[in-house]
Amino acid sequence: MKSAYERAMERHGGDQPIVSLTDDQKAALAEVDDKFKAKVAEKEVFLGDLIKKATEVHNYHEVAQIEEQKRREIKKLESERDAAKEAIREKA
Repeated sequence: MKSAYERAMERHGGDQPIVSLTDDQKAALAEVDDKFKAKVAEKEVFLGDLIKKATEVHNYHEVAQIEEQKRREIKKLESERDAAKEAIREKA
């Protein structure tokens, strides 16, 4: 049976050492999170309004398309966020 430490090391990446972040890096990561949270919220509001309008006129095919678009765009933003955060971490 594995210890909690061994499981944590596996999740972290195994043999790679744990890297401490500087205060500047922590601030930059927080800034990236804030920036992308705002972008996701903007997409949710905009596309949510389109979904609401399509629902009001019973255009359920369009609702499904908009929901899929919303899912794709949020996933893309999350991917961009993760890449930006990884770039900050790699500067350590």
